[in-house]
Order: sequence, then structure tokens, then C-alpha cells
Amino acid sequence: MGMQVTKDIVPSFEIVEDKIKDMDGAVIIFRIFYIPEKLTYSFQLLRNNRICMFEITRQLLDDLKNRRPSADDELTNILNTHLKDSGCWSKS
Repeated sequence: MGMQVTKDIVPSFEIVEDKIKDMDGAVIIFRIFYIPEKLTYSFQLLRNNRICMFEITRQLLDDLKNRRPSADDELTNILNTHLKDSGCWSKS
């Protein structure tokens, strides 16, 4: 799974958090894990006692921080895919 990290370590955390809140105000970021072998962050979201997990690469988070134009679109696509997928939301 990786090691659990705090939000202050995650690049562009505020951007991801704001985008999630804009898409679904009932969702909160529950936990974040860093997976060094894959250079990704695994986000666990919580909504109505259900958990959804997905990964975002370190590169994408750095690109968001550096304001690369296509990075915001890529993040939106990832979030749309997972937030709207009922299969992602398992009972906690």
C-alpha cells in the first residue's frame, strides 16, 4: 500500500482537494499514501461510509503545481472517472 503521508507533503494537495469539493461536496480526502516504487500517491476518499481509492502520479501533481495547461484537464478526467464510478465506492 505504501506509507501514509500528511497533506503538507503532497504536491498540489490544495488543488486536488478543491477540485474534489467542486465536483462533490460530500466527499472528503480520508487518507493519502505514497507508493515510492510507482512514484504515485494513493488517495482514499470517504463519502457516506464508503471509500474510493485511486492513484495520482507524482509527475501530475508536480505539473499541477507548475501550472502545466493540460494537467488540470488530466486531473479532472481522473476524478470524473473515479468519483462517478459506483464500483469505486466500497463499503467501509
